[in-house]
Amino acid sequence: MPEEFFSIAEPVRYEGPETDRTLAFRWYDPDRMVLGRRMEEHLRFAVCYWHSFTWPGGDPFGGQTLLRPWFGDTMEKARLKADVAFEMFRLLGVPFFTFHDRDIAPEAESLAESNRNVREIADLFGKKMESASVRLLWGTANLFSNRRYMAGAATNPDPEVFAYAAGQVKNALEVTHELGGANYVLWGGREGYETLLNTDLKRELNQLGRFLSMVVEHKEKIGFKGTILIEPKPQEPTKHQYDFDVGTIYGMLQAFGLEDRVKINIEQNHAILAGHSFEHEIALAAALGIFGSIDINRGDYQSGWDTDQFAMNVPEMALALYEILKAGGFTTGGLNFDAKIRRQSIDPDDLLIAHIGSMDAIARALLAAADMMEKGDLKSFVEERYSGWESDFGRSILGGGESLESLAAQVAEKDLRPQPKSGKQEFLEMLVDRHLGV
Repeated sequence: MPEEFFSIAEPVRYEGPETDRTLAFRWYDPDRMVLGRRMEEHLRFAVCYWHSFTWPGGDPFGGQTLLRPWFGDTMEKARLKADVAFEMFRLLGVPFFTFHDRDIAPEAESLAESNRNVREIADLFGKKMESASVRLLWGTANLFSNRRYMAGAATNPDPEVFAYAAGQVKNALEVTHELGGANYVLWGGREGYETLLNTDLKRELNQLGRFLSMVVEHKEKIGFKGTILIEPKPQEPTKHQYDFDVGTIYGMLQAFGLEDRVKINIEQNHAILAGHSFEHEIALAAALGIFGSIDINRGDYQSGWDTDQFAMNVPEMALALYEILKAGGFTTGGLNFDAKIRRQSIDPDDLLIAHIGSMDAIARALLAAADMMEKGDLKSFVEERYSGWESDFGRSILGGGESLESLAAQVAEKDLRPQPKSGKQEFLEMLVDRHLGV
């Protein structure tokens, strides 16, 4: 059955920009060397189990449009889903995949039975991974779909819900560790509020901080060497979420002494919903020392909500990848396709086409970003713009050697009359276009 679901049996190959075949890579050549590393090592693509194999194609006004033979809450269906998933990993040649616990196995009446279901499918994953080249980028627990989490998980007003979520995360973290996962992600889908009228903000923030600390403590107890990641999201489904954006999460991590133990998993569409650009959130995370991984997708700029479309915009991706390269590239992180095909894209091969198209767009963007790094014209401009701070005077200010009085005296003594210099935004945008081949 798995080998019959898609129209091809041989893996998708790189055929170059001139190919007109749909099921072939035009730009993504995993072995191509870029800035001293293989393209595959730079991008570290991962297929997202949730969107690719679990989403039924519904929206707020319509039900299921995708018909999959593995849909159903049985372990037999879960095993079939795993077979098809690993077949797709093989066809695409991706190095990683990701999952929520609820993606891979059905929830049962009790936590113990639900966790056993997850472990049974995880054991199946382990056997499949012995002969496959794909590895686990990250695992996580779904703490938002079940009605028990309607008021949050860690931030729930009921400590029994908090405890249930802790038991779920414990199992998912241990399974991720046993499968050799590179990271574990926490996405607080409902860690927020819908109205302040029934919310104790201080209490809920303290609960969230304690929950995060417990996750880090358990990671160290079991010897998990991967990175703990938090994914920012500003709103939807809740009115306001505590993990609003990179800056908000950094402040929260500092408040609980976790800024050196937890990093950030940034999603493009979430950055836009928070009122930022994708590259801003990456640059800020890098500046704060908490850049970890990426959920790669895009939103629809007209709709204003989380549409989770496959990333196909090369200029946008080039700016994001430029910031990633400036930050030194990924360590444990990667580019996870937290994206779903459109609800009208009902053919099985549409799953392959979406990934191929996005992998090609991102690969093309990587080449442009690498060109920006190699030419260094953007970097040189920024260095020149801030060069005054590298002088003795600038260093003295930042080093604490000056006061308001001493600076005021120097301005008067030297008759300083500084004049503004052009920021040359249009020139820099023109340079970016040239790196893109425009």
